[in-house]
Amino acid sequence: MNSEKKYSPARILMMLVGILLIGMCVASYRMSGFGVDPFSCMNLGVSGFVGMSFGTWQLIVNAVLLIIVWFTVRHCIGLGTIVNMVCVGYTADFLCWLCLEQMGLHVTTPLRIFLLALGTLFASLGCACYMVAEMGIAPYDSVAFIVTKYTKERVSFRVARVLSDLIVIVIGITFCLLAKNNIWEIVGLGTIVNACCNGPLIQFFRERFEKLLK
Repeated sequence: MNSEKKYSPARILMMLVGILLIGMCVASYRMSGFGVDPFSCMNLGVSGFVGMSFGTWQLIVNAVLLIIVWFTVRHCIGLGTIVNMVCVGYTADFLCWLCLEQMGLHVTTPLRIFLLALGTLFASLGCACYMVAEMGIAPYDSVAFIVTKYTKERVSFRVARVLSDLIVIVIGITFCLLAKNNIWEIVGLGTIVNACCNGPLIQFFRERFEKLLK
């Protein structure tokens, strides 16, 4: 892909919209109280075990994954990678602050269920958007591509994503139990729904978004 096409307004817009949706996804999951996404689940579990702050541990994991991605699927790194790593957390924090503190949103059980469904939809839509934009994706989102590449596509993206999500959940739960921390603070219905649905839904939306850029 030439530089002009890669950095076209349509691709930049799709990348930014995708990352905004991911931030909205994280905010929705946090407000639902049904558990965090699989990657955050692992990082919360391990950071609690080693006695390190969540932010510091997640930064270390992202740095390690970024090195692996650089040597395996380098094409996954780009402007979107940096924007994703910097903006998703702040977007989620802002939306939670706006809805819960400024608007005084009362999160009832029906609303929690709605936020869970909304978060799952935002997650797959967001990932599909910035993957199709091909301007770089978050290090963890590259894991499924690495698996697909090195199994010579014998393991599909859908399966690779579900497997990677389930593995990091198990890691998070294991370290949380070893640290004798409250497991329900990191894993719940939302974590399982995200792990099982994200891969297939991302692939579903990717196939449709790719047609928009042709």
